[in-house]
Amino acid sequence: MKKLLLSFAAVAVIASTYSCRETPEEKPVEVEINETEYEIKEAGESAADRAEDALNEAGDAIENAAEEVHNEVHDATH
Repeated sequence: MKKLLLSFAAVAVIASTYSCRETPEEKPVEVEINETEYEIKEAGESAADRAEDALNEAGDAIENAAEEVHNEVHDATH
C-alpha cells in the first residue's frame, strides 16, 4: 500500500509540474503569412538565379560548339 501511495504521489507531482509548464506563444496568422511569403519569394529568386546561370552556361556551350564546328569546316575546306 505504501508503494502505491508513493507512486501516486510521484505521478501527481510529475503531472502538476508538466501542466504548469509554459507553452510557447502562437504566432499570429498574419506573421505566419508574411514569413511564408518571404520564404516563397526567396526560393523563387534563388531558382531564378540558378536557371539564369544554367541558361548562360548552355549559351556558352552552344557558342563554343558552333565555333568548333566552324573551325573544323574551315580546316576541311582549306
